Amino acid sequence: MARVVTFPEAETPGILRAKVRQMQEEAWPPTGNGSHVGEGAVHDPALRPLSMLLVEDDEVLASLDVLFARLVHAGVELSVAGLSTVVTPRVWQGRGYGRTLVTWAREAMPALGVDLGLFTCDRPLGGFYAACGWEILPGTVLVGGTPSEPFASDQPGFDKVTLGACFTPSGVAARESLLDARVQLHCGDIDKLW
Repeated sequence: MARVVTFPEAETPGILRAKVRQMQEEAWPPTGNGSHVGEGAVHDPALRPLSMLLVEDDEVLASLDVLFARLVHAGVELSVAGLSTVVTPRVWQGRGYGRTLVTWAREAMPALGVDLGLFTCDRPLGGFYAACGWEILPGTVLVGGTPSEPFASDQPGFDKVTLGACFTPSGVAARESLLDARVQLHCGDIDKLW
């Protein structure tokens, strides 16, 4: 029977990490400079990446990482988490494994102590995430990168939507201010946008 296991990214057992990396390479092939995921951690350790894997026996059926940050929006400081590197191997696609894991991640976030879940995805995937309980936030643009080198989800060549979920009274109170807004996430140089 499939179950979800979670680890800080750097503490994911070697055999599972190798399978996740293989899945990531299949989904996002290297672009000529070798592996884009490298040998170490995929994410900036400052974002406290938490890997969530749907496993059955020794197979990884789907994986994702949750990244954490703090932001100030409309004068309110909020703790946020977002999904990154969501992947299901081609061989397991169409069986609901990705939906199971993405739904589980959203349901687990209140216990992770965050006010909001916020992340972007390619527009065609918005319906998938909405079916997992995430809300498409109309007009919301996440601005990642750094203040000196911003990386916005509405930049030319991108076709992204922003998804969210509110988990605390502060998060619920912030929801309206997020709509049709530019949210300064500034998650760094490594994970420019989630």
